[in-house]
Amino acid sequence: MDEVEIPQYFLCPISLMIMKDPVTTVTGITYDRESIEMWLLTAEEEAMTTTCPVTKQILPRDIELLTPNHMLRRIIQAWCIANASKGIDRIPTPKYPLNKSHILRLVRQVNNDKLCVEALRKIDVLVIENNEKNKKCLEEVGAIKAMVTFIVKSFKERKLINGLEEALRIFHLVWSSTIQNIQLVKENRDLIEAISWILRSDMTKNQVVIKTQAMMVLKNVTEVSSSNLLSGLNPEFFQELVNTLRKESEHHISQQATKGALQVLINACPWGRNKHKIIESGAIFELIELELGNTEKRVSELVLCVLAHLCTLADGRAEFLKHAGGLSVVAKRTLRVSSSTDDCAIQIFGSISRCSATKEVLMEMLRVGVVSKLCMVIQASCGEYLKKKAMEILKTHSNVWSNSPCIQVYLLTRYPGQ
Repeated sequence: MDEVEIPQYFLCPISLMIMKDPVTTVTGITYDRESIEMWLLTAEEEAMTTTCPVTKQILPRDIELLTPNHMLRRIIQAWCIANASKGIDRIPTPKYPLNKSHILRLVRQVNNDKLCVEALRKIDVLVIENNEKNKKCLEEVGAIKAMVTFIVKSFKERKLINGLEEALRIFHLVWSSTIQNIQLVKENRDLIEAISWILRSDMTKNQVVIKTQAMMVLKNVTEVSSSNLLSGLNPEFFQELVNTLRKESEHHISQQATKGALQVLINACPWGRNKHKIIESGAIFELIELELGNTEKRVSELVLCVLAHLCTLADGRAEFLKHAGGLSVVAKRTLRVSSSTDDCAIQIFGSISRCSATKEVLMEMLRVGVVSKLCMVIQASCGEYLKKKAMEILKTHSNVWSNSPCIQVYLLTRYPGQ
């Protein structure tokens, strides 16, 4: 590239590079937008102001106060075009972030029956652009509250109204666990009931997309819901989650929705009464069926996590052992997926070996490869606590399994102090 003298006022005082999107601060100094916004964002978290890098005057952190310097941008663009033959790259016209007042107006229109559908579609476009500034602005002007109101209204009127798909997607993509958002949903039983209603409703179009978005919203909500709300979930709620798992096996729902359903089950499992409801809904059979046909790591991790929770109860272990493929599929996943899957698998085997170890069950564990996997865990490069648990299971039932060729004497005596 030929030597080109760049006018000094084309350069950003922070980056010392040619400005692509010059903006002027209230102190009268022009910077490249990316550089000055980063300067403002990295100022002290609680401070409302910082200082101008050039003048050292007080500078508000509000990026809305940055004024585009259109005249300078056009001069820089013209200069770049004139010097293109000398290796200067052309600078495209920047796409400016939306004005907060415009986004606020769209959010308010969601509450207007005549304007809501078009407003939701416009907001949806802003969110799908994956522009973090747009999402942050939407959150600041109360988009989550507007979406909750719209979704609950649809439920109370028992209408799958236009715009529901967009409202669910906007909620999921804009959602963040701020104090304001958590307060809005943590005790909101109407929202839980609305999403459950959406999941069980028949739809003529976009069923998979809408139900996937509904499940992702449910995941967001249950992650921050109060103990009071989660412990009081009704059996019909869990039945809808189990139906989602069944639909995945039948290829009638997306895998994203399946992962969401599994995460919601995990969020609900800490309460014993919920575990009973989940078991009674037929979840264990569907979980095993799902895992038998599964090839995705994250799904395996979630499925085994739910099974580990449910197998802490007698009814859960009974249902697990009732399925001919239960022990086999968990054994196959052990040492093949991830450390979290191994942890859950050993928990399941431990629960069964302590509380449900009939002669028939122990022989089945030997037949389908559980015992050989426990031996492999001891020799594998996994956590010591897992090796210890595996050793305890093997020692507890060594009298039943001692004649098995997969158990070597040194495995049972390798850690004599344990």
